[in-house]
Amino acid sequence: MNWNRQTLAPGLYLVATPIGTARDITLRALDVLASADVLVAEDTRTLRKLMDLHAVPLEGRPLWSYHDHSRTGDVRRVVEAISAGQSAAYASEAGTPLIADPGYELVGAVREAGGLVTSAPGPSALATALSIAGLPTDAVHFAGFLQASRQARRAALAELGQIAATLVLYESPKRVSACLADASEVLGTRHAALARELTKRFEEVRHGTLAELAAATAETPPKGECVILIDRSIQGGTEEVDLDGALQDALTKMSLKEAVTAVSGALGLPRRKVYQRALDLKSSG
Repeated sequence: MNWNRQTLAPGLYLVATPIGTARDITLRALDVLASADVLVAEDTRTLRKLMDLHAVPLEGRPLWSYHDHSRTGDVRRVVEAISAGQSAAYASEAGTPLIADPGYELVGAVREAGGLVTSAPGPSALATALSIAGLPTDAVHFAGFLQASRQARRAALAELGQIAATLVLYESPKRVSACLADASEVLGTRHAALARELTKRFEEVRHGTLAELAAATAETPPKGECVILIDRSIQGGTEEVDLDGALQDALTKMSLKEAVTAVSGALGLPRRKVYQRALDLKSSG
């Protein structure tokens, strides 16, 4: 297919790129890549390969790199190009820019300079996983990648446990089993799904409780980038003995504050009630 260059208004055009299957790119995204005066990419080699696959010529246009470790000057030259009346297309390596991908600083700088920022929307692991996982989507909280250290990850999970929504996390295959195990301990028994290799040949979605998925991934580590989806806690029907047991177990592994946050989130109980009961248990030994 021959792509005819169009005249784009000066500004920054965020281009969503495939997360797996190359044909998932949109026609508008290809139009933007064929027409922008300047091309910017998280990985310039990946963007060149994608453009070659779809016969989008570079034709001497500048192709600049911008990623998480870019210097201030890399942002400045994009802003200067837009201020001079040029259009710039920015593509992350896979998926939608800014959704757990670079682009935030660049977008902020262009907006601060009064420039246009718009999007050629398309593939996203977040939307793809939610659509096929079979968990509620009426309320969703996306937390991206959690911290690598166990203590920080557990603290983050304890805070997330308070949110009445399906939780969505990104995780590397090397850490996914540890993340699921921590989620099981902190959040308790919740239904979950693990999606990997989305849109690719070996796409897979596993279902089970957090503990079941943790055990399965420990035994057979998954390959490819993973999306973890965690259902909200089941409200109601919790007996006092369940609360005591959950608190006693949590207090052997966490501080009082962390235990209260984790248990209240896992059981769907008011934090104040759980905190008072934790104090009672501590005082009684």
